[in-house]
Amino acid sequence: MKLRPKITINDHFSELEDPRIERTKRHKLIDIITISICAVICGADGWKDIELYGKCKYKWLKKFLELPNGIPSHDTFARVFSLLNPEQLQQCFLRGIM
Repeated sequence: MKLRPKITINDHFSELEDPRIERTKRHKLIDIITISICAVICGADGWKDIELYGKCKYKWLKKFLELPNGIPSHDTFARVFSLLNPEQLQQCFLRGIM
């Protein structure tokens, strides 16, 4: 049986446009997306829960995410997701689960 190649969350979301102004970016978009997906899978229900999940799982997340400025705040999660193109986000997500 042939093993399928490993594909990462980054592979699925690499084409997602980051609408933020370059000089104001403190957190990588892929870090925000990955933390959010993991948190929701684990039962997070809102931005504060996602931030809390990130803080609780920081050591584990740091193994595969850069997290140059730590875990984003719940306000950052909310702000970034409000700026993303919903259709583009949906396409990336569907590519990841199909």
